[in-house]
Formats: sequence, C-alpha cells, structure tokens
Amino acid sequence: MRNGVVGWLANRMTARAKAGSRLARRALIALFLAAALCAPASAGKTGRATASAWPANAIVYGVDLFAFQPNAFTTLTAHLDDLARLGVNTLWLSPIAAAPPGDFGYAVTDPFQLRADFGSKDELHRLVAAAHARGMKIILDAVVNHLSDESSYFTSAGRSGRASPYYDYFERDAAGAAMHYFDWRNLENLNYRNPAVDRFIIAAFEHWLRDFDVDGFRVDAAWGPAWRDDAFLPQLTAALKRIKPDLLLIAEASARDPYYAKAGFAAAYDWSDQLGHWAWQDAFDHPDETAARLRAAIAANADSSALVFRFLENNDTGARFITRYGLPRTRLAAAMLLTLPGLPALYTGEEVGAAFEPYGAPPAIAWRAHPELRAWYVRLIALRRADPALRSRAIELLDLPHPEALLAYLRPGAQGDSVLVLLNYGAQPLSVALPPDIAASAALDLGDCKPAAVAASAPQIAIDGNSVRILGARDDPACRG
Repeated sequence: MRNGVVGWLANRMTARAKAGSRLARRALIALFLAAALCAPASAGKTGRATASAWPANAIVYGVDLFAFQPNAFTTLTAHLDDLARLGVNTLWLSPIAAAPPGDFGYAVTDPFQLRADFGSKDELHRLVAAAHARGMKIILDAVVNHLSDESSYFTSAGRSGRASPYYDYFERDAAGAAMHYFDWRNLENLNYRNPAVDRFIIAAFEHWLRDFDVDGFRVDAAWGPAWRDDAFLPQLTAALKRIKPDLLLIAEASARDPYYAKAGFAAAYDWSDQLGHWAWQDAFDHPDETAARLRAAIAANADSSALVFRFLENNDTGARFITRYGLPRTRLAAAMLLTLPGLPALYTGEEVGAAFEPYGAPPAIAWRAHPELRAWYVRLIALRRADPALRSRAIELLDLPHPEALLAYLRPGAQGDSVLVLLNYGAQPLSVALPPDIAASAALDLGDCKPAAVAASAPQIAIDGNSVRILGARDDPACRG
C-alpha cells in the first residue's frame, strides 16, 4: 500500500491481546487450520481434495490495470499472448473492487462490487477464461484491513452512530472515534472483534472466487488484521480452501514471521523485520557492498516457512528499478530474482524497461522497447520453468573470494543437475577459483547451452563486471533436446 508502509511499528505481540486471550485465539487458529486440511473438494468434485503444485511454481506478473486503460479488462485480454510468450504464468491484478474515482483501488467502498471503469462483469469473465485457456492463473489484490471512509458502511455509521448496523464494523478508540494506521485517514480499520465483520469479509472473498473463478489473492495489509485479532486470517484461508484447495494466497507481510504460513498463506513478502521495508533496498543503495548485503538478506529468510515473494519493483517501490540503477544492474538483479528460491514477481512493463511509477498517470507503455531486456527475461523465465533445481527451496550460499562484489550460490538438483549462480555486482571483472566439487556443476553456460570453459585441473571462471554466469551440469534439463 502507498503512503506510509515504511519504518516500523512495535513488535506484533505487544499489539495483541493479553496472554490468556492469545492462547484462546491460538486454539482457534489450530481449529481453522485443521478444517482447511480436512476440507472437502469444491462443488462438482468427488474424493479427497488435493492441491496442485502450481502455487509453488508460479511466476507472477503484477498488472497495473490503469496502464491498460481504456477498457482495461479487454485490453489486457488482448495482451495475454505477449505475456504468455514472456513465460509468466500468474497475473496479479491491481484492485478491481469499487473505489472512489481516481483512487488506485485500496480505498474500497464496496468489496462485493466490481469497479466499473475497468470493464464489465462479462469482460472480467472473458479475461479469466482467456487466461485459463493459455494455462495462466489470475489472482486478485484484495483488501482485508479497512474500508474507505466514503463507503456506505462507514457513512451509515457516521450518520446514525450506534443505531447503524455498521457502527461496530469499524475499530474505535475509547472515545468512539474510528481508527486507522499511519496517515491513512481515509482508510478506516475494520473491527475483527466483531464476528459479523469476519463473515462480511469472508463472503466478499468467496464472491470473487466462486463467481469469477479466480485462482487466489494477494491480501493487502494482511499484517493489520493479524495484529488486531490473529484468529481471522486462518479462518479466511480455511474458508477459501474449502472452495478451491489449490488457490494461491500471498500475504502482504514479512515472510520472516512464521504466523502467515501457519495461517494458511503460501507466500509472504520479501521484507525485513521492519514493516514495509524491502529486504534488498539497502543492498542496492550501497553499490560497494551490494553482494554482501544481498547475501545477508537472503540468509535472513532462508528458513522462512512461507515462500518468499520476491520482486525488484511493485506498486509500492516508487521509482522503477531501471530508473534507479540502470540497465546493467537491472539485468543482473533479474537473474538473481529468477534463480533464487521463492515466488518471483515482475511488475507491469518491467521486462521492457517501463519508467512510469504506480499511483501516477501511467503513459502508454512501449511494449516493443528494450527488446534485448525482454529477451533476457524470456530466457531467465524459461530456465526457471525448465530446471527443477531453480524451482526448489534448496539453496547453498557459497563462500568465495570478493564477497563484497560476488554473490554466489548453488541450487542443488535432485539428480545431480545442480545450478551454480555467480553474480558480480562490482564494476571490475573477476576471475573466480571454484572448489572442485562445485566446478562439477559448471560444465554448461545455461544462457546459451554452450561449454562454460572451466578448466578441470584448476577450475577458474571469468565474470565481467555487473554480469552473471548461470552454470549447469552437462545434462542440465534446461539444455536437453
């Protein structure tokens, strides 16, 4: 979310209820998780529900629907073939629920209603069906933390006070004033101490899942309800998995917090322990220490129980990566993004070097700009989709010379088809000595499937400044056939 998801708040546990009620809510969490595991398949299916592997293999493309206006649903449908050729398999749509004119969409006025300026219900149905026909999934950006102060629910409470059925839908202080985070004065917190709110929000999610056959949700500001009442999110995820067991649920919250995996989310954000703080930001802002800082950030969430939702840019990162750091570093960072464990995400136009910033008025994107950058993304995505080692959660960070400039890691393969990734974030070329056991994983350059020119007697490999070598064994699946 924009406008203030920065810095840090007090530890989540201090914001929760006292220990006694916390234990009761943990019991509820266990109950909801058990319900999710034992849930029957959706209507029309028989037998025990089984989840597919697609959420863990997703390559996400964040869609800023304003960049596809006018007629966003129809325009995006026409663009699906380009996205399929890029290789992404999951489209994350920016918010489509009703919101005030000009708002990006997080100031939801009615979570059950479609925002009319993107298109009709029939056009959304056609978009989802066309994506599915191409083997692509659609996930929605959905709000749980708040409603807009312009919503009929909030204005009803303002007019009628306690006489309104919606007065207790909103979190209030001791004086009865509605509460919000940061400077989000137009985004009033929902009151998850009220069971009616639980039912209301769950019904809204179920509406989009059942009526439009979407494949999951990126849950905006998931940390908000988690802090206020940690029983709600497990209740939500259990209800949704009863309808579609293999949906993808991404929490906008740090993957380092084990709560979100326990609450039923497949993935959470690549944030540090500070709320909204991109784990990689400090690394790229310190060019002389980039590799060392990236290594520390990757190690910090290596044991995350949720998949790490990784990105170079999204709706909240402001200036685009290529604008901040230039084309060579963009190519290098893209290689890292698509060879690390986790759930990688691109954002609208990233593959062609788009410079517009979300929350502004996006210009028409030149989809044929930077063909060499797009080709690089196509190759990286194809490598990830072809090579099981790159889709696994296993990683071994390597201690090699030049740690301030060189980030090196091994993605172990189950059949000996490991992948070695060497990223030189320094400006100067490097010649790197490889341990003999690691050199065995470096026979092929997976960029072109040609020999990597690593000497067997004294394994050395050259890497230009601001460049990457992605190396595999002779029979690596990315180069078979």
